[in-house]
Amino acid sequence: MMFADLKQQVIDHSKEIGIDKIGFASVDVFSTLKERLKTQQALNYQSGFEKGTNEERTTPTKLMPEAQSIISIALAYPTKIKDAPRNTKEERRGQFCRASWGTDYHHILRDRLEKLGEFLQDQHPDVKYKIMVDTGELADKEVAARAGLGYTGKNTVLITPEYGSYVYLGEMITNIPFAPDQPVEEDCGDCTLCLDVCPTGALVQGGQLNAQKCIAFLTQTKDFLPDEFREKIGNRLYGCDTCQAVCPKNKGKNFHFHTEMEPDPDVVKPKLKPILKISNREFKEKFGFIAGSWRGKKPIQRNAIIALANYKDQTAVQDLIELMKKDPRPVIRGTSAWALGKIGADEGRNAILAAREHESDESVLAEMEKGLSFFDEPVHS
Repeated sequence: MMFADLKQQVIDHSKEIGIDKIGFASVDVFSTLKERLKTQQALNYQSGFEKGTNEERTTPTKLMPEAQSIISIALAYPTKIKDAPRNTKEERRGQFCRASWGTDYHHILRDRLEKLGEFLQDQHPDVKYKIMVDTGELADKEVAARAGLGYTGKNTVLITPEYGSYVYLGEMITNIPFAPDQPVEEDCGDCTLCLDVCPTGALVQGGQLNAQKCIAFLTQTKDFLPDEFREKIGNRLYGCDTCQAVCPKNKGKNFHFHTEMEPDPDVVKPKLKPILKISNREFKEKFGFIAGSWRGKKPIQRNAIIALANYKDQTAVQDLIELMKKDPRPVIRGTSAWALGKIGADEGRNAILAAREHESDESVLAEMEKGLSFFDEPVHS
């Protein structure tokens, strides 16, 4: 009975500290997830960003031996920008996905969970807990689904009845035996919109994602982007919202509950050309506080180059030539050469031919050949 009262106190306090939804789950093994992980690994569908072994990812007591329950929280984030900047031919812009708007959500959720932990300590001095936000071993959406916050959609994200899938998730493993909540009895029904529109076919079937083909993952890689995905990323600099944007459960969902989540329009839809020349210090000053900066400057610059190529932006040719000739990073030099070919200006073709004479990196030379192949009469040495 004491823990039932404490549970209600935790729920009440969660509302006071800015948690939009809270639920409680058992620490039983996530056996269905364990089997799915084995399948994902066998098919090479994982991103490589995952943390921990299959046992650690599915057995809460492996992470905290005295674990008795898990508290799962959700915070809703905005989906629309007030006064969004226009994307013009003179100043083309890229975009960061909605989950990267505002202050890095890891900090926001950790703050809420730490406040919840402090409250628990005041109420129950013997409490022990372990906080995880996205980068922990447990799968946030699996915990949230078990805790009754929502259900996992065919697009593999958690969908809540109130906020759709536009929520950040985090959890706290604790040694207090809170009674578990009931899972949500809902599903996607016959709807397959997310599967139908996924740009790369990364949603293999309802509930199964090939992360190696997912644009959200691809925009975070640091090497050359595989050829077949370059046009598909469009003007995305980080992440992808397509499978959520088309979801009927997200229709009309746009919540502005947390000031720190409000997007700076010029940060989340930035001009592309300035990104090509941005210094490390400038990058940290402009983008360092958002989640989309966690992999550093290089992937964002590479994606900006590809976006300019997809726009066929003639005004970017000089900047791209400069990168192709002088940037110390092969990925940036090579992607710039490819982009010059994609844009198709004679000036770019001549610059590739000239730079090729001085280039020694095989990967860059290969990209130069790809760039030259876009022209009507490819030149072969």
